[in-house]
Amino acid sequence: MLKKSSLVLWGVVLFVAWNALILFFLWTRPQSFSDHRHLTEEVIRLAQDAESELERQKDLLQQIYRYSTLWSRRKASEAKLHPPVAASAQPSTDAPLSRHSQISPDAVLPVVVIACDRSTVRRCLDKLLHYRPSQERFPIIVSQDCGHDETARVIASYGDAIMHIKQPNLSDIPVPTDHRKFQGYYKIARHYHWALSQVFRTFQYQAAIVVEDDLEVAPDFFEYFQAAFPLLLADPTLWCVSAWNDNGKEQMVDAAHPELLYRTDFFPGLGWLLLSDLWNELEPKWPKAFWDDWMRQPEQRQGRSCVRPEVSRTMTFGRKGVSHGQFFDQHLKFIKLNDHFVPFTQMDLSYLKKSEYDRSFLDQVYGAPELRVEELQGNRRRELGTVRVQYTTRDSFKAFAKALGVMDDLKSGVPRAGYRGIVSFLYQSRRVYLAPPSDWTGYDPSWS
Repeated sequence: MLKKSSLVLWGVVLFVAWNALILFFLWTRPQSFSDHRHLTEEVIRLAQDAESELERQKDLLQQIYRYSTLWSRRKASEAKLHPPVAASAQPSTDAPLSRHSQISPDAVLPVVVIACDRSTVRRCLDKLLHYRPSQERFPIIVSQDCGHDETARVIASYGDAIMHIKQPNLSDIPVPTDHRKFQGYYKIARHYHWALSQVFRTFQYQAAIVVEDDLEVAPDFFEYFQAAFPLLLADPTLWCVSAWNDNGKEQMVDAAHPELLYRTDFFPGLGWLLLSDLWNELEPKWPKAFWDDWMRQPEQRQGRSCVRPEVSRTMTFGRKGVSHGQFFDQHLKFIKLNDHFVPFTQMDLSYLKKSEYDRSFLDQVYGAPELRVEELQGNRRRELGTVRVQYTTRDSFKAFAKALGVMDDLKSGVPRAGYRGIVSFLYQSRRVYLAPPSDWTGYDPSWS
């Protein structure tokens, strides 16, 4: 990386060289005193071109300066983490540190609220501000699309307690004819791209928690993410932490144990934490629409998992939206929001690291006695306690899931809230694992 002084010098050289070319052109151009007007117009045009070029050079220098400053910070951070080794010391045999190691477990975690035209964003912001333990550790950035004046006034009313940024491109997006009814999904994807780029590129945060304007958070929302953040840094097989349980209806979760956390192969969204490294990976190929389902494709997931809770730390109150309330009425409004504060930062969450979790979780699942769906529905064999229902095909999964009240849709073969094909939930107050055979070898993307 060039030193900052060299970068500035290089910019000056570009400036001088450009102006020298202009003078050379004017001096070597054949003079025609009979055409002073044309010469004057030519000089004006060249001057305007020069001004435009200088603006571009200025922007380039600013970008170079910004990235050189960031590089200097990273080098200083690395110097603190890795002091020079004495000449007599033996070379280290440790594996190289991951990129995540450069992020401090105490890094600032901004909460990015994706907003549009819901003036009810006040409910979301009120709860975030009420439960936020530190404005410095958890700054709130509201990114607004849609240009809705009433919503903008609500957001502005919070003053310095939050930051309000506005997505500048409000134009319609050209879409295929058969996708005209999905224009809203295209705009949402565009907004997410812009908002996350602002957070990670312009503001240069190293991680962020993303929520939408129709989400209400639990009392331990910030505690949960603060505790799980070091785990996300430490385990490369994780790519997000989510506040959401897709099967989190009140009768399907153990509300007496809100401390329960799981790994899941299904990207939940609806209140999720990601690192800047992940955005570096996703930004160049960000989709034009349906960004959440795109995240669930194998090409993006790459075998990685998320952490999710037994009892959701977010709930949605937004019936109004691009899905026209259908999914809300059928499912979302029944999700239970945790109402007990769990001191996660005082707990050891290392059991969620892949090697340990796979061993203990799979032992629990396949150590549980197998029961048929009709026996479970008949509330038989209660003495067995925790049980397992086995499926072997796509159709049997969907049939059993529907019979037991579990969400039965699959994305690239992955069931909602599932891990290694296993979905954990309560049915008539007993723990049930809907699971494939123990010799499961992976997801079949044709299951959908």
